[in-house]
Amino acid sequence: MGTRVYFNPSCSKCRTVQGILSDKGVEAEYVRYLDAAPTRETLVEVMRLLGIDDPRRMMRTGEAVYADLGLASVSPDGLLDAMVANPVLIERPIVVHDGKAVIARPAERVLSLFE
Repeated sequence: MGTRVYFNPSCSKCRTVQGILSDKGVEAEYVRYLDAAPTRETLVEVMRLLGIDDPRRMMRTGEAVYADLGLASVSPDGLLDAMVANPVLIERPIVVHDGKAVIARPAERVLSLFE
């Protein structure tokens, strides 16, 4: 399957992860999720790989759209729908490798996938 990074090129942490992976010689697929939002099924799979059952744990709850949509009291299904419709809500960078995933915040967390 390789390594996949859910990536926003304007995000400094995303660029730092890209540099870390490059330094390790890791070739990765960089998914610009703001340009092509992941499907609900993809988000559910990423949650499984992260080992989480609450979509809020991979959401940018500080984004204005989170408050604008009143997502603080929304069900997990509603949160997934909101992330598909508003991919800016997806935390970044998320790195998937070898059947595992991490939210690389701080960026050095990506190294745990390669230990």
